[in-house]
Amino acid sequence: MTRSEVRAKIEEIGIIPSVRLYSAEDALFAAEALASGGIPIVEVPMTIPGAVNVIRELVRRNPTLIVGAGTLFDVDLAHRCLDAGAVFLTSTGLDVEILNYGLKRGIVVLPGALTPTEVMTAFKAGSDFVKVFPCAPVGGASYIKALKAPFPDIPLIAAGGVNQQTVGDFILAGALAVGIGANLIPPEAVHRREPGWIHELSHRYLNLVKQARNQRKPQKNV
Repeated sequence: MTRSEVRAKIEEIGIIPSVRLYSAEDALFAAEALASGGIPIVEVPMTIPGAVNVIRELVRRNPTLIVGAGTLFDVDLAHRCLDAGAVFLTSTGLDVEILNYGLKRGIVVLPGALTPTEVMTAFKAGSDFVKVFPCAPVGGASYIKALKAPFPDIPLIAAGGVNQQTVGDFILAGALAVGIGANLIPPEAVHRREPGWIHELSHRYLNLVKQARNQRKPQKNV
């Protein structure tokens, strides 16, 4: 899958799930449940034991799944993730070295940023998207709206504090997409191996994103 295809799919779906779980088996189950529920995108955080192998196994089992590596701290780990099959890289904070490495490899990169300076620096360095994290402690959707005023053309992904009550607000505030963890992938659903629970939440979030995007569209004059 090319960089432009990955970027287009993220824009289309509008949701990047993070499988921040405690074992490789749990992460594999959650990722496959998300894909069959209509969200063929997954971020595998490096905090998962054996995260690189999880990426490799997900790509092997489902070549059409868009698998990314998250919570990256250094280029060496980014390199191992890309070799395992990851097609996007993301970090909790702004690491220009990882950003430059991903771009050199022709990979979609969405670095974490919080302040206006970090957002501007990340985008000017060539990132495809800028992930604003953590949103909730700094104002949630209102913070995204405040950032979009000076940066209307920067594609922002809101992460941190996104749930069923707030997801529409983030989209209406100007977020292109959202990052969601446990609110989309309940640990209990994973523990009990109930894919239907994750399917239901996937459909619900997809509909909430779609509804908010429709509301945001300019109304045509009759």
